[in-house]
Amino acid sequence: MQKFKKFIGLVVPLDRANIDTDAIIPKQFLKSIKRTGFGVNLFDSWRYLDPGEPGMDPGTRKPNPEFVLNKAIYHGAEILLTRENFGCGSSREHAPWAILDFGLRVVIAPSFGEIFFNNSVKNGLLPIVMPATKVDQLFRETMATPGYKLTIDLERQMVTTPIGETIQFVVDPFHKHCLLNGLDEIGLSLQYVKEITAFEKERRQQQPWLFNL
Repeated sequence: MQKFKKFIGLVVPLDRANIDTDAIIPKQFLKSIKRTGFGVNLFDSWRYLDPGEPGMDPGTRKPNPEFVLNKAIYHGAEILLTRENFGCGSSREHAPWAILDFGLRVVIAPSFGEIFFNNSVKNGLLPIVMPATKVDQLFRETMATPGYKLTIDLERQMVTTPIGETIQFVVDPFHKHCLLNGLDEIGLSLQYVKEITAFEKERRQQQPWLFNL
């Protein structure tokens, strides 16, 4: 998992509440566990005017010109600004995979679906919970300012606007440690590879019959 570092990113405003995981990445695209290749189908039913199926060439499809992620001024965005209860609905790690594969690294919202929130952190996507009043402010500023960018500083737990206003956010210390160090659950386990190897060696000596299967 990539280490999360301080960066300045373009903001794309998705002004909808209660966006569920099937809207983020529709169910027909959940046929792979490679973590990559899902970005082209992020918000598929909103980004395209024609139905999408796995393996379709996105260049042959009809993009929805009204959908915000298709607007040229937001191309290259790394920060998604949205409304409350983002990522509700069924559990699927493909949702943060699709967001990351599209190029987004941070999602800012007043609240998140709990399972989506945890899946995001485990995969290197930073979900920032911010008061609705501050989210409203960021929506106004983003829509009024083409090329609106925010500085995201996870170490200091701070979002900085273009005029220098700082907004603090709360993050669980364990989640922060994992994101800053690029550690998913496998990476966390591999920190103890010496202890794991020693345990397996001792177990093999004490109960060799377990290893003869």
